[in-house]
Amino acid sequence: MEVSVVIVCMNRPDLLYPCLESIRSHTTVSYELWVVAYRFTPENLAALRKDYPEAHVVVSDGLRGFSENNNLALRQVQGRYCFVVNDDTYFSTPVIDRLVADFDRLPAAAAVVSPKICFPDGRVQTCGRGPWTAGRWMAHYLHLVDETKKTRWTMHGGLFRTWTLNGACFLARTDAFRAAGWFDETFTFTPEDIALGHRFNELGYRVYADADVVITHVAGGTVSPLEAAIKPTRVRGAILFYGKTMVSRFLLGCYVWLIEALRSVRYRFSDRSDPAGRNAIMYATARNVMRIAFSGRTTKEIFTDFYHELHR
Repeated sequence: MEVSVVIVCMNRPDLLYPCLESIRSHTTVSYELWVVAYRFTPENLAALRKDYPEAHVVVSDGLRGFSENNNLALRQVQGRYCFVVNDDTYFSTPVIDRLVADFDRLPAAAAVVSPKICFPDGRVQTCGRGPWTAGRWMAHYLHLVDETKKTRWTMHGGLFRTWTLNGACFLARTDAFRAAGWFDETFTFTPEDIALGHRFNELGYRVYADADVVITHVAGGTVSPLEAAIKPTRVRGAILFYGKTMVSRFLLGCYVWLIEALRSVRYRFSDRSDPAGRNAIMYATARNVMRIAFSGRTTKEIFTDFYHELHR
């Protein structure tokens, strides 16, 4: 078996099916398909099994994040390579075939090759990623990081070495992925992909991107009430990853608390009668991030607690 395709989907067959059809229509290398059906309704689960009988369906009903859900399938794969891809992606060229072929041109230390990831309107989301540090993340928190600027590690043509990866889509050697310990479940929602790329480099592997291979990532959309549970979880994960000492984690917590305090004031006094209720959601989200800025809980504990608060 050449490739094990792993997709996590949270009960969104409307997103998943175009992705699966892309794989069916544009892949000629041998592959096995793993779909982690996260909190699927019985009707959607039955339809998935009927429409894609070739898929290994992993039922995931507990509260899990990106890392843990992917690992449910990754620990069972048989392919030489793992193609990890978001359900809200699609492509019209042989993306998997071309990424597999790239490994024939890469040195033995290569562990990962990623495509250029674009939004539906053609804008580039990422094409390679440089190292992420605490300072870079702090700038990103204020929306001051542009990953589409050409640097040593990003936005080159053809096949080039980069530093880390985007979890929306990448092809990894299974043996290297296993050696890295799969996704680090310390992180429930980000920065598990950045952490994985850094881990590969620590182990002596190399990460590459191919700008000539393109996949579309839908991403974005409306703000969900779940953001009040997901963002605090993401932020706690970032503090754990970028804060290498207790002091640096405390300082990052202070930074986050201050920014979210200012944001909470902004959303509190914004027009909260907007039809989608976005300002109310973002106000609750900012307050919840403030609550975990100095937390000692794990990311999964934080997500679980806030999820249950939202569903009381």
